[in-house]
Amino acid sequence: MPVYLLRGERARNQDGLVEMKILVAYYSETGNTEKIARAIYEEAAKEHDVHLKRVNSVAANDLSNYDVVFLGSPCHSTDLAAPVKTVLDAIPHSPKFQLAGFFTHATSAGGFKRWASKCIASFQETSKEKKIDFAGYYNCQGAPSPPVQEFIKREVFTSASAWQEYYREVRQHPTPEDLQKAKKFAREMLSPGSGV
Repeated sequence: MPVYLLRGERARNQDGLVEMKILVAYYSETGNTEKIARAIYEEAAKEHDVHLKRVNSVAANDLSNYDVVFLGSPCHSTDLAAPVKTVLDAIPHSPKFQLAGFFTHATSAGGFKRWASKCIASFQETSKEKKIDFAGYYNCQGAPSPPVQEFIKREVFTSASAWQEYYREVRQHPTPEDLQKAKKFAREMLSPGSGV
C-alpha cells in the first residue's frame, strides 16, 4: 500500500477524511484508456477533489498542484504512447506528487511480456530516474484499433482460427470487470489505510 505524505493543510470531506487533490490524465485514441480513466475518476471523486483531463491539456509544471496523479496511456509499439511519454519526460526531478500509472493493451496473456511490458518499465524507470514517488500501475486489455488488428492478425496470430478466437475475446475489453478492477486500483491507491 502506498503511503501519502500531506503537504500543508488539506480540506476534509464529510467523513472527516483528508480530501486530496487528484488528477486523472490520459491519452486515448479508441476510447479504451478513456474508459479506464473515467472509472478511476469516478472512484476517486467519491472522497476527493478530482480533475479528469486529456494529456494534451496538461502541462508538466501543472502537476505540482496535485497530491496524486494517475497517468494513463494505450500501449503503442510495445510502450506508452508518445504524448504520455512526453508528459513523463517533462516531469521535474523529485516532484511533490505521487504517481500511479494505468494502460490498456491488445495483447493476450502469453504475449504481454513481448508486446506490453515496456509500458511498466517506462513508468518505473522514469520514476526511479526522476525520484518520482511511484505508487503502482493497473493494466487491462482493450479492443485494438484497425491498424493494430491488422498487425496482430499478420504477425501474431497467423492462423485464421487463432485470430478469430483472440479477436472474439479482446474486442469485448475493457469489460465491466476491467472497469471494476480499475476502481479497485483507485481505492487501493487512495485508501485511508495507506497513511493519509
